[in-house]
Amino acid sequence: MAALKDAPQAPEANDHPTCQALEATAEPATEQQQPTPDDTAAEMPPGGKPRLDDALNGAQTRGSQKENVKPARSKKAGRARDKRGAVPGAADAPSQEENDAAPRLQELKKEAMMHFRKWQTAVHRRIGEISVKSKGPDFQPGPASSGPKGRPSANKRGKSIGPKTATTPTISLETDPVLMQLYPPAPTTLASSPVEKRCLLLHALLLLLLSIDNYGAYTRVLLQHVASALQLPLRILAEDEVRVCGALAQIANGIPPELLTRPKNEDGKPSRRWKFGLAGSSAGAIPGAAGSLAAAFEAARIGSVFGVAGIPGAAAAGLLGVMGENSLAAAALFGIYGARNTGKMMEHYLKDIGDFAFLPLRGSIGQDLELGKVAPETRRLRVVLGISGWMMNKDDAASPWQCLGEQSEVYAVRWELDTLSKLGASFDTLVRSAAWSTAKKEMVARTSEPRSRPPNRSAMMANQRGLVFSNLADGRWPASLLKISKIIDNNWNNGMVRADKLGATLADVIMSKAQGERGVSLVGYSLGARAIYACLMCLAEKRAFGLVENAVMIGTPAPSEPMAWCAMKSVVTGRLVNVYSENDYILGFLYRTSSIEFGLAGLQRVTGVDGIENVDVTAKVSLHPRYQYLVGSILRHIGWEDTDTAQIARDEAELSFYEDRNRKHEERRDAVELGRVDQVKNENDQGIIRTRMRKKNKK
Repeated sequence: MAALKDAPQAPEANDHPTCQALEATAEPATEQQQPTPDDTAAEMPPGGKPRLDDALNGAQTRGSQKENVKPARSKKAGRARDKRGAVPGAADAPSQEENDAAPRLQELKKEAMMHFRKWQTAVHRRIGEISVKSKGPDFQPGPASSGPKGRPSANKRGKSIGPKTATTPTISLETDPVLMQLYPPAPTTLASSPVEKRCLLLHALLLLLLSIDNYGAYTRVLLQHVASALQLPLRILAEDEVRVCGALAQIANGIPPELLTRPKNEDGKPSRRWKFGLAGSSAGAIPGAAGSLAAAFEAARIGSVFGVAGIPGAAAAGLLGVMGENSLAAAALFGIYGARNTGKMMEHYLKDIGDFAFLPLRGSIGQDLELGKVAPETRRLRVVLGISGWMMNKDDAASPWQCLGEQSEVYAVRWELDTLSKLGASFDTLVRSAAWSTAKKEMVARTSEPRSRPPNRSAMMANQRGLVFSNLADGRWPASLLKISKIIDNNWNNGMVRADKLGATLADVIMSKAQGERGVSLVGYSLGARAIYACLMCLAEKRAFGLVENAVMIGTPAPSEPMAWCAMKSVVTGRLVNVYSENDYILGFLYRTSSIEFGLAGLQRVTGVDGIENVDVTAKVSLHPRYQYLVGSILRHIGWEDTDTAQIARDEAELSFYEDRNRKHEERRDAVELGRVDQVKNENDQGIIRTRMRKKNKK
């Protein structure tokens, strides 16, 4: 704790790696290749010194280069042609947004750093309030308790007669390669301390940061940096969080309901300064609160690690500050006290988003499907929201997110069940159609043919490493596929509009602190990733920093423009992951009517922005509907800290059954088309429809 107290105030100092690395909340970290299996490849950033200035200087350089170019003479409309004879389109003209990007990014960076420094100042102030007693030059030990130089006195046989301490067995912990890859350990002499002392230091820092009445994204990332510097696995921090959270949740659960209403001003409106009253109130104001606090801390063994006493109970309560003195502060941490009326919020949101609700995966109580309405034993210090992109039936809203473990408070976002179920049925119909099988073979064959015309600027600037993107950039799609596009286009476009509305709604929910003073992680695939894109852009526009810890976007139907992702990274404190597949034919076909000159994140990696993790799953994902069954596998591959291995195996088995069913269906269809009807005569041939025009004489 003395080392933390003597830390400098400026985060730019090289001897303060913890706060230096935390500047990644406003400035993306550098990107580094992560070793991956043969079938996939991922790029992970090391979390070192952020370098948003490089992106800003690059944007300024591009703007200056455009200004130094001699302007061409104006020509009449329709006759302007370049040297190669091609008519320049809108994408070939210089973009004014690139020239204006640098000032906007500088302003965004400035406001993000101001928000970060407020939290940093609160941490330094809290550390400065701690008194560390050391044996200074004026220290004079008592004659009866110690000998010369403060050592315990010895008897005639040379044995110490000082106080006896409990001996603990030597504990060895394995290193966490994923944590060290994401957050490179800073050199410190504390890493050579015994395991018990390192775990105790991490536990004390967790209690200290909780005393600020906030466990947001900044706090979580700081603890991950400290755990990496102390060479401790991330599971130690996760288990410590669950233990401390259990005690705080029991304290918050014992508060009478009449005391949980938000204070109001004299005019009857809810007070905005309700949090300042927590420091002045005492636990004794609530009957039995003081005894419940002490009992809960004693039951959870707050202040100890590995079941061995480390910090006295009074010292542990002092580290917690107001959190250990007032049960209302614990209720405010979980959003039980002081938050807006979530019931009225949900009624308001249902006007824009149909079937909108938060489905807790564990500990659900009653029919109130609201954020934070779970049993006390299932509360956690971290909140994860899983957003589905489609579903086969209306009961599958929470199925893809069962792979997330129990160390976080997981909610499945339910939204627009009718739209998502229709989209899932359209996917199934499209994949099993003969037109899609024929069109896919035709698109693969086209890659070997020469181009009929020179590629435009968007095709040249885009990432053309995949077969799908080359067809998408040129706008060449098989006629047979375009004929059946009405099966899915309408449902997809409706889903895109609803996803943008859902993103704005989620941003409002997060900003209203419905989750309490805790950080939120967002995970979504397909249209769910589109909702995350809209949510982060809305948070960046409203300058809501430090609320989102991680964001994993899988198969995102959104632009890969660097400026947009730079804005999203400013509001994501931890990891911002883009999972893409270059062979996702369905996503490319559905996105053909959008602005392809800005790229497509679900088909290519995001470049030009440091701190974005690009994960290539081309070897695993050849069709867009596979993402629903591979959520757990992808999260495990990118190093998500809390996954259920058994559930992931069940999801992979379900994917095998899904693909085997489609393969058998295709074989039966091919047999029917080739005239081998005897092979499918005795089989259940549902789904194969052969339309014949017949005259019906009904008389």
